[in-house]
Amino acid sequence: MPRPATGRTLLRLAGMAWTAPNTLLGLVAGAAGLARGARVRWSAAEQALVFSRYPWGPGGAMTLGNVILSTGPDLDVACATYAHRAGHCVDPQIRLGDHERAHVYQYMALGPLFLPLYFACGGIGVRNRFERAADRYAMTGAGWWPWSDAATLRRGGRR
Repeated sequence: MPRPATGRTLLRLAGMAWTAPNTLLGLVAGAAGLARGARVRWSAAEQALVFSRYPWGPGGAMTLGNVILSTGPDLDVACATYAHRAGHCVDPQIRLGDHERAHVYQYMALGPLFLPLYFACGGIGVRNRFERAADRYAMTGAGWWPWSDAATLRRGGRR
């Protein structure tokens, strides 16, 4: 007999439905990559379909809804944070999949508002609060929300 859905599962499903237009964009882009050798698999950890060996892009990965397009063979690779690459600090390496999972969560929370807000915050780069939050989440496992207060996170998430 199947288990009843928990509140967390229902919330996850609602987030997936809310970001479905973004996921559709990712599926179209991913399908185009399949013809050029990309591979696709479901990643429960990232809550996304991952298209690995994606043939276009500067390297790394990009998230669209519940789809991650990765130029590498998988997401289990170390990478530098945006702040580290920009020379603002010396951060430890992070796992690419953890960074992209934060974006999946951001998409599921903001749905169709994600892309306009992301670009309004500066697009790809260290100044973008979405990228800083994804790096923070990849380093600590907390704080994927782009408007999280870093001091609150240091106190264990309580105000």
